[in-house]
Amino acid sequence: MKRRDFLQQSGLTVAGTMLIPNFLKAFEINQLATPVATGKTLVIVQLSGGNDGLNTVVPFRNDVYYRERPTLAIPGEKVLKLNDEIGFNPALESLKKLYDDGLVTVVNNVGYPNPDRSHFRSMDIWQTASRSDQYLSTGWLGRYLDASCSGSGCLPHQAIEVDDTLSLAMKGDQVNGLAMLDPKKLYNQTQNSFVHGLAKLDADHAAESDNLHYLYKTLAETNSSAAYVYNKAGKVNRTQGTYPATELGNRLKTVSELIQSGVATSVYYISISGFDTHINQPGQQERLLRQYADAVKAFMGDMKAADREKDVLLMTFSEFGRRVKQNASNGTDHGTANNIFLVGGNLRPGSVFNEAPNLIDLDEGDLKYTVDFRTIYASLLRNWLKADDVAILGQKFDTLNFV
Repeated sequence: MKRRDFLQQSGLTVAGTMLIPNFLKAFEINQLATPVATGKTLVIVQLSGGNDGLNTVVPFRNDVYYRERPTLAIPGEKVLKLNDEIGFNPALESLKKLYDDGLVTVVNNVGYPNPDRSHFRSMDIWQTASRSDQYLSTGWLGRYLDASCSGSGCLPHQAIEVDDTLSLAMKGDQVNGLAMLDPKKLYNQTQNSFVHGLAKLDADHAAESDNLHYLYKTLAETNSSAAYVYNKAGKVNRTQGTYPATELGNRLKTVSELIQSGVATSVYYISISGFDTHINQPGQQERLLRQYADAVKAFMGDMKAADREKDVLLMTFSEFGRRVKQNASNGTDHGTANNIFLVGGNLRPGSVFNEAPNLIDLDEGDLKYTVDFRTIYASLLRNWLKADDVAILGQKFDTLNFV
């Protein structure tokens, strides 16, 4: 049985119910407060469901766009212009203000060869950074954790997902990230009666099974991280920033407080769902994009107030874009290439990185990618996190000069 299957079947995850026997206490004590290597923080925001990129960054000069989307296209006079060809959906007004302040870079036509239009498979490809014909059991950020660990120098809190469960992107071979919604809640969960019961187990029994040893090791690492984050976060005041009362707003607020607490975390991961807009897309997408933009603006304002704006880089992606032509249900179907956003104080000032989508050179009705998403990962790993991108991604990709 694989370790991942063992953990799932045991009913225990790396977040939530955390148990630790006494014989691993020495390990726990030795591992606390591992410092970050660069002082830089990467925040990933995942738009789950396949966000419609063409109605997010709108090609308002393109007649094909309006011809193929007679009821879905955003009228040109409503578009928030970025240049002579493209502009933001009007729901992204808050993001446009960040763009005007030089904090946003838009990368168009991001994808990969032989795209898969399945939500699950395409998300796996994005989260593992695999080829479309390759199946990996570790995520690119989990492998970043593995690569950052020399011997005993790494713990889950160095990569935190603000959620109840941990994404594949955050799972490594040796170390997993830490999933939690609230530091206090997670810490309290490690203090339940199961801890005392498990502490009575004979260490020799654990040594008999590689899987059991791995489980205890994982639980010990997570327990240590839960205590560390709780103690760190409890020593600072709550942020004074004002966030929208939305799921993403609350989660970015949590990230802000952890950053301002000085928690030794290099990567944060957040998801927002609902972008699978097959039916009646306009109102649904507008609501989600507005939530996204308002939350990101609040977060970046908070980082500026805390003098951390230049140390934080936020990347937003979705597993695929939508088809160029709208469907019969006033929505859009699964597509391929999409845009991504990079937001931070150390980017090329407010820019559109590359050309707009070509709507007359399509692949069976879908956009052709021109930027492999792994070149963006390589750029973030090498230039931002100062990590070995070739080892983590399994091959060398050219880096892009947005950072």
